[in-house]
Amino acid sequence: MTKTKPVVIVDQAMVQDSLRYLRDKETQIEVFRFHSNRICQWLFAEAVRDLPMEAVKIQTPLSQAQAKVVAGDVMIVPILRAGVAMLAGALQALPYARIGFVGLKRDENTAIAEQYYWNIPSVTNKTTIIITDPMLATGGSIWYVLDRLRGVEAASKRVVCVVAAPEGLAKVQADFPEVKIVTAAVDKRLNRQAYIVPGLGDYGDRYCGTDGNQAEMSG
Repeated sequence: MTKTKPVVIVDQAMVQDSLRYLRDKETQIEVFRFHSNRICQWLFAEAVRDLPMEAVKIQTPLSQAQAKVVAGDVMIVPILRAGVAMLAGALQALPYARIGFVGLKRDENTAIAEQYYWNIPSVTNKTTIIITDPMLATGGSIWYVLDRLRGVEAASKRVVCVVAAPEGLAKVQADFPEVKIVTAAVDKRLNRQAYIVPGLGDYGDRYCGTDGNQAEMSG
């Protein structure tokens, strides 16, 4: 039996400072975007902290030197729409990463994910796949993507979110215990509408400045 990886909660000062702004309902869109980008840089840096490295030689202005680079490659897979809000910060941390996209819509009656788009670049056994969705609520969307990637032999598969709910974490970890999950916070619970409490509202709406009528999946 595969041992379940513990959830990595990034309790770093800059992460928690940005999370405060993201939670506050009075935060304006430009401030929300700034702190979304800022928090994601730290979360993605943590997500790849344990990746294998390999030695290379470089030339400094003064002499040759030994340096280290990430072995293999990294692919970021945001789940549309809200996952795209994490991309700018992710690429600040991982500017060399390749990008895939998954589009899921949430059935408001069942909270089940329905796919409308799938574009994942080629994967090898040296590829680290990082699935991104800011709110891991029911776990349905993350579970769906991991299930579709079940037969893909990547180096590892990881998840980065900003806030997670215990219910969603339990769903994902029950079937994918080997997946590393990185988040800024694990909140109390889901409400009857399957939104995280206390949470921070609809991440995609707050980042994009929309009115909440979209049905994109979060979670």
